[in-house]
Amino acid sequence: MESLIFEHQAEYYQAIQESTQKTDSAPFIAFMLRMILDTVSNSTPEVAPEATPEVRLLSVLAGEMTRQQLKEALGLKDDEHFRKAYLLPALEAGLVEMTIPDKPRSSKQKYRLTNKGRQVMARHGGG
Repeated sequence: MESLIFEHQAEYYQAIQESTQKTDSAPFIAFMLRMILDTVSNSTPEVAPEATPEVRLLSVLAGEMTRQQLKEALGLKDDEHFRKAYLLPALEAGLVEMTIPDKPRSSKQKYRLTNKGRQVMARHGGG
């Protein structure tokens, strides 16, 4: 979005000036909403799936990995965020499976791609 604002710099400063003169933020808010709309409208549908946490998780999953290894590979620190935003959705979607499904809390638990997960990665050019 910064590049859009840069491209529309004159409009940006005009909106700020107008808002200041009128002591009303409406012109600036209208400008920013237009920039957001342009950004959302111009993003290609192919980009959106790449950004989902599940697809990011699949992209770093190599063989069998522990939760800690996956979290580190994704550059994440918060356990709860990793579990809720990445791991659970991937498990629920059937993209990832546990190596010891009957002992989900095992210290030896690892995760691996399912056939469905491999198909998703193949469609996204990830092998």
